[in-house]
Amino acid sequence: MTTLFDFILRYLRATWLGFIGPFQDAYTHRYLLLLLIKRDIVNRTSGTWLGDIWLLIQPALQIVGFWFLLDIVLKIKFPNKVPFVEYFLLGMLPWLFISEVLSRCLTVLREFGGLYQRAVFPIIILPLLPLSLSAILYSIVMALVTGLLAGYEHTFSGFILIYVIALWMIPICYLLAVIGLFLKDVAQLFPFLITVTLYLTPILYLPELMPEPLQWILVINPIADIMALIHALTQGLAWEWGNIVRPVGLWLLLLGPAWAIYHRAQPHIREML
Repeated sequence: MTTLFDFILRYLRATWLGFIGPFQDAYTHRYLLLLLIKRDIVNRTSGTWLGDIWLLIQPALQIVGFWFLLDIVLKIKFPNKVPFVEYFLLGMLPWLFISEVLSRCLTVLREFGGLYQRAVFPIIILPLLPLSLSAILYSIVMALVTGLLAGYEHTFSGFILIYVIALWMIPICYLLAVIGLFLKDVAQLFPFLITVTLYLTPILYLPELMPEPLQWILVINPIADIMALIHALTQGLAWEWGNIVRPVGLWLLLLGPAWAIYHRAQPHIREML
């Protein structure tokens, strides 16, 4: 019994450290993190006519492409009063945010390997870099789209939604950074996995349109729960408490282990690079 109690205490302590640790490190190295964000923006937009505006235009162009295919060409309609375009746009933008951040986290340690090899560098903040930059960009786009489609009163909700998702993804970003460095095959497989996850998430269709034998997929897919909450908040669609309990439970489950694994991996990262 004492051993179990000690384990629970250690796990709770690790979970607390996993929650406050990223914020403490981000604040401690805030100037460096800001410098890296600026460097990232310059690298991605240097030499273009529109400059930094491209970072906001790119998500919009992806959305326009999907909209043209699904609404203009295929003319997909839902059997209820929810307009397909609104449903799709309000789900696809958060999905693009999640996909972009997770894909970048897999390679972020190798991307900045040169800096770490040449000097003492706080690699603890590197998984926060793609998360921070993408959150800034997508929160603006999401606020505008939500305000236009769901009404101006939902503009702030759209803005906050991206940051809530970013908070939820922090432990996943740390885990993927380690996995992407030590298991290189995962980075090769990840584009396929993220595409499959898109098809298994109710973004292009309503949850009830998933065949009955496959409804269990929506239960084990935390992104499906996030989408259900987004559509409930912005469009008044149905939701259940499981849509909150499952993602929050996964987040709490990963906070401590993700933080501990990343810290223990730090001495070996230079060797891998």
